[in-house]
Amino acid sequence: MTAIEVRGLRKAYRGHEVVRGIDLDVARGEVFALLGPNGAGKTTTVEILEGHRRRDGGEVRVLGADPGTAGKEWRERIGIVLQDADDAADLTVRELVRHVAGFYAGPRPADEVIELVGLTGKRNSRIRTLSGGQRRRVDVALGIVGRPDLLFLDEPTTGFDPQARRQFWDLIRALAAEGTTILLTTHYLEEAEALADRLAVLAGGEIVAEGTPATLGGRASAGAYVSWTDDGVQRTELVPDPTELIRKLVAEEADLSTLTITRPTLEDTYLNLIGAHR
Repeated sequence: MTAIEVRGLRKAYRGHEVVRGIDLDVARGEVFALLGPNGAGKTTTVEILEGHRRRDGGEVRVLGADPGTAGKEWRERIGIVLQDADDAADLTVRELVRHVAGFYAGPRPADEVIELVGLTGKRNSRIRTLSGGQRRRVDVALGIVGRPDLLFLDEPTTGFDPQARRQFWDLIRALAAEGTTILLTTHYLEEAEALADRLAVLAGGEIVAEGTPATLGGRASAGAYVSWTDDGVQRTELVPDPTELIRKLVAEEADLSTLTITRPTLEDTYLNLIGAHR
């Protein structure tokens, strides 16, 4: 069963096409990451899926409905964490979460949500007194308070310190374990690799690669770099499978104390993909 189904999606601004006929499928319960440089069409695509922007062409189904015409009942089933959300500066964290919870038929308790995003100690603090990272956690709380079937996360950990980011990853995993479908956009590639079941790379309004973090862009078959020292000289070879080379070095009684094996990282693959497109 699919939570998101897109065929031939197109969108242009003043004659410039920023989304160029993309196809996309996201399964229910899946964590899907959408990657790409600024201007690649990620935000436009996500806004169309959320029902906040009209498309120029293509077919889109989100939770079984066209987001361009779906009504209130459909909107209660999705949660949105925007990249730049407005603040209710004079409300406390608890007041704001309770206020937004009132828009849903069966929301999570406000204190439970505040605890989930790590703001229990700040629940009675006014929004204007919070740090940037703490305000970002409030944004996340507002996105999940309605128990959404589908959660859109646009750069959710911007402003988080490393510890807070790891805590947020645990929250995402917990939501996914409950069956929540999550569409994530992020510039942190380690975040995408840690969380996503699958991901796609957008460049120039087109999907240039799609797959699991391990297989994206042929990463799984890209081979490995084997490095070692031979008579004081550093040597490196790119091989499909390092096993045979290591056996050869062992037979030659080479010094293997400095031997290292490295494979292309997700960042290497991503940069190659968007570089090739450019």
